[in-house]
Amino acid sequence: MSRRRAVDSTARTTRRLRRESWGFAVGSALFFVGVIPAYAAWAGPVGTNATFFVGSLFFTAAALVQLLLTGRRAPDSRTNRADRADWWAAAIQFAGTLLFNVSTAAVLVAALADPGYVGAGWRPDAWGSAAFLISSALAVLATKDRGQLWDRDARTWHGTGLNLLGSIAFGVSAVAAFVVPSTGELVSALWANLGTGIGAACFFVAALLARRSITRTS
Repeated sequence: MSRRRAVDSTARTTRRLRRESWGFAVGSALFFVGVIPAYAAWAGPVGTNATFFVGSLFFTAAALVQLLLTGRRAPDSRTNRADRADWWAAAIQFAGTLLFNVSTAAVLVAALADPGYVGAGWRPDAWGSAAFLISSALAVLATKDRGQLWDRDARTWHGTGLNLLGSIAFGVSAVAAFVVPSTGELVSALWANLGTGIGAACFFVAALLARRSITRTS
């Protein structure tokens, strides 16, 4: 008994960034940099769209880690509502990142062929934004009952709130990036860039705030 107490007395709980947070932070930073006018002017259409594509790959890697490697299990009849919403939020988010892979790749390929071309990849971009919105709504449901989650740190209100705001901003960006057939111009280039920048900033801060508890003994 005394030995057990001695071991327990050396236990320390620390708070570290979640494993997936690094990927979300890097991906968000690249998306934010990509909409900065000075960077876009320096990098040109190909360099800028390559930045978005690489950023989307970091998003996908992080979303895969979040879905598969952090303790989540596919829901079954025994799964409570919070865990069910949490799993589906992560799964739909991962699907959304794959759609962003497709959309950013399409725009990059189009830029390589014709740097002045606009409008490539809009459909998967719009669907990806919709997936992020659905994922964020499910994350809100999971956070409401976070005490029942497999890991209470999996969802927190500051992270859920920031990700929801970021998803809304990405949705605005997707709408603004639609090319009007009669003019060949975006609905709003300003809001296409501003929505992406605001969304990326929200995701970046949420990633940096995401923590998990680690118990260590020495």
